[in-house]
Amino acid sequence: MTATTLPYDQLNGPSTVRRLLATPTTGPLVALLLACVFFSLTTEQFLSGGNFSLIVQQVMVVGTLAIGQTLIILTAGIDLSCGAVMAFGSLVIAKTAAEGGLPPLVAITLGLLVSAAFGLVNGLLVQLIPLPPFIVTLGMLNVAFALTHVYSAEQTITDLPAPLTALGETFPLGNTDITYGSLVTIALFLLFAYALSGTSWGRHVYALGNSPEAARLNGIRTSRLTIGLYALAGAVYGIAALLLISRTGVGDPQAGQTDNLDSITAVVLGGTSLFGGRGSVLGTFIGVLIVGVFRNGLQLMGVASIYQTLITGVLVILAVTVDQISRRKAR
Repeated sequence: MTATTLPYDQLNGPSTVRRLLATPTTGPLVALLLACVFFSLTTEQFLSGGNFSLIVQQVMVVGTLAIGQTLIILTAGIDLSCGAVMAFGSLVIAKTAAEGGLPPLVAITLGLLVSAAFGLVNGLLVQLIPLPPFIVTLGMLNVAFALTHVYSAEQTITDLPAPLTALGETFPLGNTDITYGSLVTIALFLLFAYALSGTSWGRHVYALGNSPEAARLNGIRTSRLTIGLYALAGAVYGIAALLLISRTGVGDPQAGQTDNLDSITAVVLGGTSLFGGRGSVLGTFIGVLIVGVFRNGLQLMGVASIYQTLITGVLVILAVTVDQISRRKAR
């Protein structure tokens, strides 16, 4: 009897490999691992629990912003206002608690609502008029920036109640100190990763990003979904505002001025397509870590910060180039 030889495709060999290579997070994950190997070989301090904890602390604010940014970019939009909205939200929380006498929990809730309101206005303008997301959020960036400086009177808010900075406190895990804020950021990534990959809401988000018209014809309420996504992203920026306060210990009107670009960088590096419908929050988490690892590793090597920015820019261009090439091959 002659043994039957199955084609390799039928054994799921090459098809599995192709699926793995086609996964948007594969490239970013390989890049992250290679960066970790490189910096562990070139610096003595990199490969330690304390340094990894520091990296997560350094990226937890931008990482949280990047979650909201991912929601918007998955719909083929973009949000340039996220850093300014976060800064205004942090001032609302800090000032109403420290100077307005509101209980900390009420001040935090107010900050979240204000941030969500900015997102809601963005969504309404994008969907109902409609206006391009780039123009709407660019305008909202200026609005939020101006309101931040008017509301704060250019003054940093200090002497904050302890509950506002509680997430900046640490607890020991082995020989490493971990901040509670880092856990909040990781929990948010897990929550939104599940929501996007394991719920009908998440499938609707991807459908909206792939083709709004096709999504509408399939019964998805695209207008309501788009507006809700912008409002939800705004609420996430409010959480980032609280994490910012917990990390710095003050309400700073100068905060967040480049965080909008950093959040977009993290999303793009994580494999989410700027054209919508492709990507994941898990990929964004990897992208955030890539940014954090490169900046931390280059700093440990003594590389000037301007070259860190240069390298980050090159990485973004490469990531967008790979996305464009993959889209052309998929056609």
